[in-house]
Amino acid sequence: MLKKYTKSQLALRNGQDRDEIWIAFKGFIYDVSDSRLWRNGKHYEHWAGQDLTDELKDAPHTDKVFEKFIVVGELA
Repeated sequence: MLKKYTKSQLALRNGQDRDEIWIAFKGFIYDVSDSRLWRNGKHYEHWAGQDLTDELKDAPHTDKVFEKFIVVGELA
């Protein structure tokens, strides 16, 4: 069973305040800290620490990109 995190708790993992860089997508929270594309908590015009479900509709990649990241929890 995955731990649930609030949007406020997710916001703390933005790559600025601490080392963790997390994003939420479709209710799951992914740790993207090891991705070179998420350095400093930013990936193109997207910022870590938030739910990116709506923003990623326009992304040039599919949902499959999340398969390479660890799910650390669920968005409460």
